[in-house]
Amino acid sequence: MAEDAGTEPGFTPLFDGTSFEGWEHGGNWVIEEGAFYRKSKGGPLAYRAAAVPDDFELRFEWKVSAGCNSGVYYRPGQVEYQVLDNQGSPYGENARQAAASLFFCMAPSKDATRPVGEWNTARIICQGTVIEHWLNEERVLSFDYADPKWKWYVDLLGIRGGDLTGRGGHLWLQDHGQDVWYRRLRWREIPKTETITPDPAFEPLPVTGAALEKEQARVKSMLEAKKAK
Repeated sequence: MAEDAGTEPGFTPLFDGTSFEGWEHGGNWVIEEGAFYRKSKGGPLAYRAAAVPDDFELRFEWKVSAGCNSGVYYRPGQVEYQVLDNQGSPYGENARQAAASLFFCMAPSKDATRPVGEWNTARIICQGTVIEHWLNEERVLSFDYADPKWKWYVDLLGIRGGDLTGRGGHLWLQDHGQDVWYRRLRWREIPKTETITPDPAFEPLPVTGAALEKEQARVKSMLEAKKAK
């Protein structure tokens, strides 16, 4: 195997570094040096061999091209770990759309990305109503979406059509028009004997100024579109 995920106790490799076994795509993804590479237009790469467990930890590595916008969708609906060139993509001006954010919902606590062209390590950890995003070994997002403290953020995602209560979907890697690479994807089901506790000190980065104005305009447009139906 081209990757060593199999050496991690409890984790199941989702990608052996050499084949698309278990995955589906439109022909626009290739395997390059042990990584999935979105080479051209054609849609996402989806893992169909199994549904995402309700309580799980997913680990992977990602690398972006200049200006890249991509993401990992891990629950039904708009539940996405954002993958982004924070400096080169216009999405980067809004922390709720930045790398390691829960896209259009919750910003990370900091920008822990590495430069374009370098590999980043990532984790998504979900148990019950707790969600965590890690980036380069830092826990940058950690919250319980059932906590009333975060209701505004959950409602924001709902306006976009997202629902954090969804379960049983498939993992897929987004094709948003730019080149992106993923490797060493592996997951484990979190046992009931293990408890994930959200970080009580977690504070998402704020969204202000022009970025906030643009977001508010987008939200208004979404709400008007819903009323018009």
